[in-house]
Amino acid sequence: MSLSKGLSKGIQSAAAAALSVAMLIAVAACGTSDSADTASRAADSKDSSSTSSTQGFDTSGIKKDDEIAALLPDSVAGDGTLTVGTDTSYAPAEFLAEDGRTPVGFDVDLSKALAAVFGLKENTVSSTFDSIIPSVGSKYDIGISSFTVTKERMEAVDFVTYFKAGSTFVVQKGNPKKIDTSNLCGVKVAVQTGTTQEEEVNKDNEQCKADGKDAIDIQSSKLQTDVTTAVASGKADIFYADTPVAGYAIKQTGDTLEALGEDVGVTPEAVAVKKGDSKTAEAVQKAIQKLMDDGTYKKILDTWGVSSGAVDKAEINPSIE
Repeated sequence: MSLSKGLSKGIQSAAAAALSVAMLIAVAACGTSDSADTASRAADSKDSSSTSSTQGFDTSGIKKDDEIAALLPDSVAGDGTLTVGTDTSYAPAEFLAEDGRTPVGFDVDLSKALAAVFGLKENTVSSTFDSIIPSVGSKYDIGISSFTVTKERMEAVDFVTYFKAGSTFVVQKGNPKKIDTSNLCGVKVAVQTGTTQEEEVNKDNEQCKADGKDAIDIQSSKLQTDVTTAVASGKADIFYADTPVAGYAIKQTGDTLEALGEDVGVTPEAVAVKKGDSKTAEAVQKAIQKLMDDGTYKKILDTWGVSSGAVDKAEINPSIE
């Protein structure tokens, strides 16, 4: 993923829409992986009402698989609960329902499905994105928060893949600032803290400086909702985020925003497991593969309109460039 002064009436309405979305999808810590997301842009398979989009997939019919469950170490299964760390400001992957407390999204549904296969209760814990990986294996049994697989992250945790995604640039409808994504020097760019998108924009900024051009005005926020609002309100010119997240933000702001250019860098997203915990990694891999093979996985993605990001094989620590 590489990459105004006053509010017009249209921009004000966009800002209002974005702010209402921020309230709708929560007040919590955000979680998106530095990741790429390629998917659809809808909250549910019917194209959208925010109410239906937060209902999610019913995982109550998923049965325990004794053979897979037996792979989990006592450190995970001993308390009868699968505790999952996630950043709940990254709709439609993980965010808060209208009550401002209940985690929802396709990653949350996957967490519930995994717990059901293991015969465990599921507990999704909201956290800031950049604090999850350091807490996997201690505070959280696993982390599921749109994590893009990178070599740097694999030094800290093991990964089990379950999705593929790209990155997308988003501007106000019609691109009134005439932003060119091939040259972001001097542009106000909003990104979420701790994401690969932030890393890439920082690299672009270093190149701008090296070329003697104006620096990129990087506006980094803990919450993706704040990133979205920054562009809708005119505080920032453009934002860069996972594709499914970008698409959802566009819909939830009443199409006052639009994607700019093609999706960039489709890469795998994965569940984070404690480094060296091969038993949990194997259990998670087999559980995800089971959900893929029996059709549950696809139903979860279809519920949230992100089936274009589906993969057919769960892999532990895949090879990446």
